[in-house]
Amino acid sequence: MRAESHLSESQQSSQAIAAPQMTHRQIMEVLSGLLMALFVAMLSGTSVANALPRIVTDLGGTQGGYTWIVVSSMLAMTATMPIWGKLADLYNKKVLVQAALGLFIVGSAICGLAPSMPVIITGRVIAGLGMGGIIALIQVIIATIVSPRERGRYSGYIGAVFALATVIGPLVGGVIVDSPLGWPGVFYVGVPFAVVAFILLQKTLHLPHVRREVSIDYLGAFLLVAGVSTLLIWVTLGGDSFAWTSPMSYALVAGSVLVLALAILVEGRFAKEPIIPLRLFRDRTMVLSTLASFFVGAGMFGATVYLQQYFQTARGMTPTHAGLMSIFMVFGLSGAGMVTGRLISSTGRWKRYLIFGGVMLPIGLFLLSTIDEHTNLALVGAFMAILGLGVGATNQNLVLAVQNNLDNKDMGAGSSVVAFFRSMGGSMGIAALGAVLSHRVEDVITDGIPELVASGKVTPEELQSLQGGGLADPASMPSAMQALYEHAFAVATADLFLVAIPCAVIALVAILGIKEVPLKTTIEDLADDEIAPEVAAELEAGGAGRR
Repeated sequence: MRAESHLSESQQSSQAIAAPQMTHRQIMEVLSGLLMALFVAMLSGTSVANALPRIVTDLGGTQGGYTWIVVSSMLAMTATMPIWGKLADLYNKKVLVQAALGLFIVGSAICGLAPSMPVIITGRVIAGLGMGGIIALIQVIIATIVSPRERGRYSGYIGAVFALATVIGPLVGGVIVDSPLGWPGVFYVGVPFAVVAFILLQKTLHLPHVRREVSIDYLGAFLLVAGVSTLLIWVTLGGDSFAWTSPMSYALVAGSVLVLALAILVEGRFAKEPIIPLRLFRDRTMVLSTLASFFVGAGMFGATVYLQQYFQTARGMTPTHAGLMSIFMVFGLSGAGMVTGRLISSTGRWKRYLIFGGVMLPIGLFLLSTIDEHTNLALVGAFMAILGLGVGATNQNLVLAVQNNLDNKDMGAGSSVVAFFRSMGGSMGIAALGAVLSHRVEDVITDGIPELVASGKVTPEELQSLQGGGLADPASMPSAMQALYEHAFAVATADLFLVAIPCAVIALVAILGIKEVPLKTTIEDLADDEIAPEVAAELEAGGAGRR
C-alpha cells in the first residue's frame, strides 16, 4: 500500500520518496541496541523478585508495601504503553527510546539509594514509565525499518531476549542479594546495559525525522492512565486488601468504568490526535489480535509467576534451582518464536503458525493442570515446553498481523495497543490466578488438618506454624504438616492451569477469526514534506549509489 492512501490531499500531490531499505547487517546493528534496551526492561522485573523479602525487611515495610513495589512499576508500564506508541507517531522515535532508557536509569538509581518504602515505590514508578516506553517503542522501530515479510525473522530475536531475561533474572537477583552489594545492587545491575543500549542506538539508529504539526491529547492520556490504573489496582488488591464484594471493590470498578468511558468519549469525539485512535478498531484483524493478545498475556505471565512458586513451595527447590527449571519453557518459547519467524519470512504465510500456537496453549495448560507434588520433573518440564511453544508462536506474530494492516502513521499507536492489552491481560491474569491459588491452598489445608490432629501426627500447638497460609515456612513444620502444605500448593497450582484453559480457548477462537492478508514486501513510503531535508538528500544519494 502506498502512502497516498492515508495522506492529506495536498500531501498526495507531492512526490514520494521511499523509506530507507536497510541491509541485514544494518538492521542487526540497530537491533543490537534495541534488544539491549529490551533486555534491560525485562531483567529489571525478573531480577528484583528475589530481592523483595530482603528489601521489605531492611526498610521496615509491610505486606502492603511488598505488593506495591511490584504493582507500582506494573501500573506505570502498562498504563503508559499506548501513550508512548502515540508519541512515536508524532515525534522522533530515536529520541523517545533514549528518553525511556533515561527514565529507567533514573528510577533504578532512586530505588538503589532509597532510604524508605515510599521512596523505593516512587523509583519503581519512574522505572516503570521507562520500561513501558522501551517495550512499546521497540516494536514500532522494528516496524519502521523492516518490511512485514522480513519482520518474522527478527521477531524471533525478541522472543529469545524475553526468554533469556526470564531465565537469568532470578539467578542474577539471588546472587547479587547475597553478595556484598546487597539488594541495592539488583537495581543497579541493569544500568550499565541501559547505558550501552543508549550509546548503540545513538550510533546505529538513523530514522527519517517526521516533521509535522502535532497535538498531544493530554486529557485523553490522563483519563486513560487513571482508568487503567484504577482497574489494575482493583484486580491486584481485590480479595486481599479488601473483599471482592466490598464497597471499596464496587467503588473501584464503578470509578474505572466511568473514567474509561470518558476517555473513549474524548478519544472519539474531541481529540485532534487521540492517544488510541478508535478507528483502528474498525479493522477486524486489530480487534481479534488485541483480544487474543489479552488472553495470551494472561496465560504467559500467570504460568511464569506461579510455576516458580510451585517449584519452591511444593517441590522444595531453592530459587536458583526453580529458575533453572524455567529453561524448559524458554526453549519452547524462543524456539517457536525463531523458527516460525524464519518460516514466515521465507513463505510469506503467517496464520498457520498463529493457529499452531493457539492450539498449543490450551494443550500445555491442560497438561500442567495434571501435575502434583510427585510428578516427574522431566515431565513437568515437557509440559512447560509445550506451553512455551504456544506462547512463542503467538506472542510476536500477533503484533506482526496487526502491523501488516496498519498505515505508517498508525504504526506506533497500533503496535503499542497490542502490547498494552497483552500486558493488561498478564496483570489481570496474575491477580485473578493469585486469588484462586490463595483460596484453594486454604481450602486444602483446612480440610486436611482434622485428619492430622485425629491421627496424632500433629498437636494443636504445632498448627500455629500454618497461620498465614502462603507466608508459612515449610522447613519449620513437622513432616506431616509439611507434606500437607506441599500437597496444598501442588493441588492449587494444578487448578490454576485448569482455570486458565478457557482463556486460551478464547485466544484460539480469536486467532481462527483473523483473516490472513499477504505480508507487504516493502516499508511504506513517506512523503517528501514529512522527511527532513538532510535525510531526504541522504536517502536519494543512497538510492543513486545502489542503482
